[in-house]
Amino acid sequence: QAYLVESGGDLVQPGGSLTLSCAASEFSLSDFAVGWFRQAPGKERERIACISAYGRTYYADSMQGRSTLSIDNARNAVYLRLSSLNTEDTGVYYCAARRRLCGQAETFVYWGQGTQVNISS
Repeated sequence: QAYLVESGGDLVQPGGSLTLSCAASEFSLSDFAVGWFRQAPGKERERIACISAYGRTYYADSMQGRSTLSIDNARNAVYLRLSSLNTEDTGVYYCAARRRLCGQAETFVYWGQGTQVNISS
C-alpha cells in the first residue's frame, strides 16, 4: 500500500533552520505533486509549499524567501528547507501527494503521519 513518511522535525531556536523530508513508498513521486502542510496549535491546516510533477514550486506568502523545495528522484523523496524560523512556525508538518498538479488540501490522496516542529528559545 502506498504511503508517505515525513522526518526531520525538531526543536529549533528562533532564527534557525531545518530540513524536512518526505519519502514515498510503493509509488513514484515523479508522477505526483507533493505539498507540505502545517497544522499550528489552535489553527487550521494550511498549505505552505507545493511542487508539481513538472517541477513548478509554490510557496505561501508567509514562507516566501524562507523555504525551498527540492526533489530527489533517486531517493523518491521531497525536501522542504525552512529558514529564519520563528515561533509561529511551530506545528505539525505533513506532506501529501496528488497526481501531477498542486491543488487544495482535500484533493491530495496520500498523506504522511506528520512531523513535529517546535520553535522555541
